[in-house]
Amino acid sequence: MTRLRRLAGASWRVCVVGAGLLLIWQAVVLVTEVPAFLLPSPARVLNALWARQDIILGHAAVTLSEILAGLLIGGCAGVAAALLLAAFAPARRWLLPVLLVSQAIPVFAIAPLLTLWLGFGMASKVAMAAIIIFFPVASAFQDGLRRTDPGWLDLARSMGASRAAILFRIRVPAALPALASGLRVATAVAPIGAIVGEWVGASAGLGYLMLHANARSQADVMFAALAVLAAIALMLWFLVDAALRAAIPWSRESHPDEESPS
Repeated sequence: MTRLRRLAGASWRVCVVGAGLLLIWQAVVLVTEVPAFLLPSPARVLNALWARQDIILGHAAVTLSEILAGLLIGGCAGVAAALLLAAFAPARRWLLPVLLVSQAIPVFAIAPLLTLWLGFGMASKVAMAAIIIFFPVASAFQDGLRRTDPGWLDLARSMGASRAAILFRIRVPAALPALASGLRVATAVAPIGAIVGEWVGASAGLGYLMLHANARSQADVMFAALAVLAAIALMLWFLVDAALRAAIPWSRESHPDEESPS
């Protein structure tokens, strides 16, 4: 029941914030009388979304597929890299600088190369999303593995546990909350990789649709595609968050209403 109340409260807050932003948007349009090709009203955007729902939803399905594939590949690669860094000290010395350097390169600079190497299809967009997702997952999980309680490790060693047993039975379970945080961050930034890849070169997707709408000064279609992208991002984040809370119940944060009175 408490979980349902939290979900209802979160949904209500999202609706209130969304309604407030729409009212501010409508007020700006009315007060400034900005041309519709620069800033359409919410009603125009809703009309464009309804009139072109088949086209927009078709492109949204492509972008969603790219995001999901990028999450799967980038998440698995991040977990594997963190385990490798935790298990082998030489790997930390050689691979950690490579990971840091890879994040210093702007993602917009990588997108044209991926399109050149992997083509204009889905592969380059999935690769872009996976690259963006990889570092938050690897960094958060590796940090969690490093911060395992030393007392637990000493106890396991005194009982003759092997390095593999210590890693997978103690360090990994203790680091799962950190991994969950990394996955939440990765889910939030995952759409960036897919959209950037579609902007550089694509034949389908919401980014592709937005570029074509921009070339035709169809701002209402651009905002409609952006609204669908935001809805996808919110849906994915809430689904991932709910799945992580169910899979790692000991990582749930405390709430004031759950604290015992002093």
